[in-house]
Amino acid sequence: MVDRLTRITTALAVVAVAGVAAIISYRHAYELVCSHGEAGTTARLVPFTVDGLIWAASMVILDASRRKQPAPALAKWSLAVGIVATVGANVAHGASHGVIGALVSAWPALALVGSFELLMTLTRAAATHTAPQRNEQRTTTEPPAPPRTEVEQTPEEAVLAEYLASLDGPGRPVSQRYLAEKHNIDRRKVKQIISTALHS
Repeated sequence: MVDRLTRITTALAVVAVAGVAAIISYRHAYELVCSHGEAGTTARLVPFTVDGLIWAASMVILDASRRKQPAPALAKWSLAVGIVATVGANVAHGASHGVIGALVSAWPALALVGSFELLMTLTRAAATHTAPQRNEQRTTTEPPAPPRTEVEQTPEEAVLAEYLASLDGPGRPVSQRYLAEKHNIDRRKVKQIISTALHS
């Protein structure tokens, strides 16, 4: 219960920080795009492409992690490019105010990326935590299957068993030739097996 509460409160804090940072970072990127010749719908949508790339790449990496597969190289590169783009846009927005201005302007982007990656870490940890519980539940509810044993017969035993079974049938007993061909035994050997069984 405590672990679950910790994860929930941490997730809420991360989402809150990410939301504030996303609004500020978007405003910086929007003003940067407007100051470099874009306007209207284009200027409003360009910042979304950067954050959308980070989101999509992170989701692919998260999915690969939950499937216990290596993350695709394209997802890693896309995540890196998205982070560089959003941080670079914020740095460029505050560069006119000197080094301090650039750092202050870059902080929301860094907070957004960091918060988002923390959220992904929480999600991966939650998936890892629930997986053993499911496996344990299956182990306790499903009884182990009993071992399967098979009695192997020699060709001679198979010939004798089939011949004796045919004696109880409605028709004639199976022929020695049939038994010899079916079990790949010499016909004289089949005759000897049947004779020995009948006179014993």
